Amino acid sequence: MMKKLMILMCATALLSSCHIYKSYDRPDDITAEGLYRDTTLTNDTLASDTANFGNLPWREVFTDPQLQTLIEQALTNNADLRSAALNVKQAQAALMSARLAYAPMLGLSPQGTVSSWDKGKATQTYSLPVTASWQIDLFGQLLNPKRNAQVSLKQTQFYEQAVQTQVIANVANMYYTLLMLDRQLQITEGTVDILKKNMETVEAMKDAGIYGTTSAAVEQSRTAYAQVKASLPDIHQSIRETENALCLMLNQPAQSISRSTLEAQQLPSEFSVGIPLQLLSNRPDVKAAEMSLASKYYNTNSARAAFYPQITLSGSAGWTNSAGSAIVNPGKLLASAIGSLTQPLFYRGTNIARLKQAKAQEEQAKIQFQTSLLNAGNEVSNALYQYQMTSEKAISRDIQVNSARKAAEDTKELFKLGTSTYLEVLSAEQSYLSAQLSEISDTFASMQAVVSLYQALGGGREN
Repeated sequence: MMKKLMILMCATALLSSCHIYKSYDRPDDITAEGLYRDTTLTNDTLASDTANFGNLPWREVFTDPQLQTLIEQALTNNADLRSAALNVKQAQAALMSARLAYAPMLGLSPQGTVSSWDKGKATQTYSLPVTASWQIDLFGQLLNPKRNAQVSLKQTQFYEQAVQTQVIANVANMYYTLLMLDRQLQITEGTVDILKKNMETVEAMKDAGIYGTTSAAVEQSRTAYAQVKASLPDIHQSIRETENALCLMLNQPAQSISRSTLEAQQLPSEFSVGIPLQLLSNRPDVKAAEMSLASKYYNTNSARAAFYPQITLSGSAGWTNSAGSAIVNPGKLLASAIGSLTQPLFYRGTNIARLKQAKAQEEQAKIQFQTSLLNAGNEVSNALYQYQMTSEKAISRDIQVNSARKAAEDTKELFKLGTSTYLEVLSAEQSYLSAQLSEISDTFASMQAVVSLYQALGGGREN
């Protein structure tokens, strides 16, 4: 009778527990359409494209040999990346532990006793048992933790890839920042030299009484020279701080960074970003967010499994010379087997609360997954538009720089002929300096857009 009742209970439980065996599937209401906008149309999304810029190896994107060396150093030494790799090892160990939960537990517990009654002859008893217990996983108490460990491992692996992508992008951005600052320093130092010569010229003209040069013109020239020269320490400080920050990324003491020039850089100028759905397979942070959702899904299944019985088989076998009150020499083989079923009854409230908590956490992970997709789309859209805008500005900026240079040269010649004032010369020089610095900023912004787009499309996720 008891056997039939146990079979009936198990069958009923199996019929009502189908959901706890189901593997994770991406929810149908996760939106992957229209994640990023076309750069020319206001309300359209980009067309399908199979050649994704994010799939290029990072060495094909960043071709500067010195930058490549720095990236390789960062991939080897960066502290965040090394820590992420250790997280992967921890997850691998957790998965191994979850898989071993299916194996029986074995134990050896030898015992020996020496006893004597009223100073009588001592008797010796012993036992050499081997014990074993095995949980039969009929209701997913072991299956769901194992699946959870599997997706948790994938999550840590994707996170490691995301950190790698970020490290590559950060190193590239800092390197290009140094090149930009170097160029700014070069132009500013050149302008300082020009303004110094102008100041000396104006002073000589005043002393010689040429063209009625006044003391005011001398002071204006001296002020302009001092103002531009005063900006040099700020640029030097920015260079030093950027070098130090880059060294920190490389996990090495602060030091000078060997580098090329801004003009020598060659970055891709044509991009294909793929269809929005590809972000699900390319962005490691997006994939990590989905694995987090899968982990919470299996946590919910584990919470459901807690409502069902736990069946355990246990047994022992070994040699002993103690058989109840009798002592047998030599010892005989003793074996036993036990089957047990544990059905939760009085802590149902705890299980219900645990299930509600798991469902809420699963819903939160779902929201975070959708948000990660939208953020990824925004990053792609912004990077594409930034690159397009800087490209459109390049033509106008080139005209501005050439015109400002010509105006500065012509105004200086007119001043030497006495047909222009030094204030006009000063204004022309400042306009030329401003145009040059703006051109450098635009170039840097364009390079940043390329780096941002590469990162937004999941570039650099593999060595």
